[in-house]
Formats: sequence, structure tokens, C-alpha cells
Amino acid sequence: MENLFERKRPDGNAVRWIKDLVSTQFDLPDSTVIAVAELRCHEPNCPPVETVITARYADGSRKDWRIAKSISEIVDTDINILE
Repeated sequence: MENLFERKRPDGNAVRWIKDLVSTQFDLPDSTVIAVAELRCHEPNCPPVETVITARYADGSRKDWRIAKSISEIVDTDINILE
């Protein structure tokens, strides 16, 4: 079993790059908070690793996108195809 307290942290530069791509792709205002998280799943029928990107807007609404890759594996085309 994986030690939950010894997980390696995602590359900060990759996280910033993803945030910039999402902000540009969706022309998000500066007031939008973008969060990027890498999750691991051990349940049936879910990818073993996925990246969840969340945009929280100033009005309190939010939008989530999921990519079935780790943060370090994401490329610009993965962001370009998000809806």
C-alpha cells in the first residue's frame, strides 16, 4: 500500500503551465481561481491517475475538467480539446 504521507508533489512549473493554458483557452477573467489536482483512484472503472482542473468564478460558480493523465503527462492538445 502506498504511504499517503510520502507522495511526491507535482512539478510546480507544470501546474502553472496548465493554469495558464486553461486561462487562455477559456479567456478566463483574472478574478477566476484555477486549481489543479492529481488524483489516484483504486476503484473499478476509473483511471488509475487523473488530473482535475477546477475554475472557480467570482460569482461562486465553478467548472471542472478531468484528464485521465498525470500532471506531468499533460500536453497542450489535452487542454485545447476541453469543453
